[in-house]
Amino acid sequence: MACLSTTYSASTHSHHYHLHSSTRKPIASLSLLSSSPSITLSSLKCLRSSSSSFFSNQKLQRRSMSHTISVGRIAVVPTCFASNTDQLKSAKEDIKVLLKTTFCHPIMVRLGWHDAGTYNKNIEEWPQRGGANGSVRFEIELKHAANAGLVNALKLLQPIKEKYPGVTYADLFQLASATAVEEAGGPKIPMKYGRVDVSEPEQCPEEGRLPDAGPPTPASHLRDVFYRMGLSDKDIVALSGAHTLGRSRPERSGWGKPETKYTKDGPGAPGGQSWTIQWLQFDNSYFKDIKEKRDEDLLVLPTDAVLFEDPSFKEYAEKYAVEQETFFNDYAESHAKLSNAGAKFDPPEGLSIDDGSANGVPEKFVAAKYSSGKD
Repeated sequence: MACLSTTYSASTHSHHYHLHSSTRKPIASLSLLSSSPSITLSSLKCLRSSSSSFFSNQKLQRRSMSHTISVGRIAVVPTCFASNTDQLKSAKEDIKVLLKTTFCHPIMVRLGWHDAGTYNKNIEEWPQRGGANGSVRFEIELKHAANAGLVNALKLLQPIKEKYPGVTYADLFQLASATAVEEAGGPKIPMKYGRVDVSEPEQCPEEGRLPDAGPPTPASHLRDVFYRMGLSDKDIVALSGAHTLGRSRPERSGWGKPETKYTKDGPGAPGGQSWTIQWLQFDNSYFKDIKEKRDEDLLVLPTDAVLFEDPSFKEYAEKYAVEQETFFNDYAESHAKLSNAGAKFDPPEGLSIDDGSANGVPEKFVAAKYSSGKD
């Protein structure tokens, strides 16, 4: 957790204060010396609460805490949040370096999506409702068929997590996903942070919440999955456009060729079949290539082809094929919606790492707050 620093003027008397958690255990002590006219609370640390230990499954347990210390007529309120904004900013820079050296953009996008894509708007309780909560790091969820290969993304990010323990797994996965899109030439996504992690594998969602690549009725299947998350037809098509990045590997998904002329030499590990020629460049070529279907070395899944077959999907797909700016704008909005849906934020309004401030006004979580159906 991160603590806000507060500066206040001390009185001319010497004071000694103890901050206590709900269990009455002292966690910090502040000595205000009469020789110091002002004190800066810049190093308060928050208790990582756990019934028996500070650590559980390589994760610091976090609990929000706010205490008021009265000094004369000025109140000091050190407040702790799920993630530390300074560490988030530094982690983003390290992720940029990782992307440049390993070309892992596609799998980072996939990791963020698969942690968030378990959301069910019909379930009010957290974490049962799913969403981005870091649960995909647990082995039981990693073994879900749709998550095949994601262990490689976790291995790449684990050193960054260890370097920045003040960043939750849920935030780290979403930060990596959004940064990968941006660094590949895609739009800047209006992200917010402060997601709370689940703490144990028993909190993982059941298998079957993520979309399949080749269902019998692709349009109905996509709507079943994405409407359950409160997303719309426009969101479905816009998010599908992220397949402009990456490759499908038959040993993981059962789809695609072992290699093509576009993937046999990498970059990164060679092989697989891509949807686009420049599969590390985020642009609107996915829609152009799916529409044309002229290159046998480019992948077209049933859930891709349906975007130009279903009348509602086709309206957006046709537009994105010719208007990249429109696609970028809609994609950025849809990515943020997917990333936020169902997540538990601390503070409730989330945190921004663009200006160091919160992104909005606290609001009560409403499970079905997003529209479903066509925009």
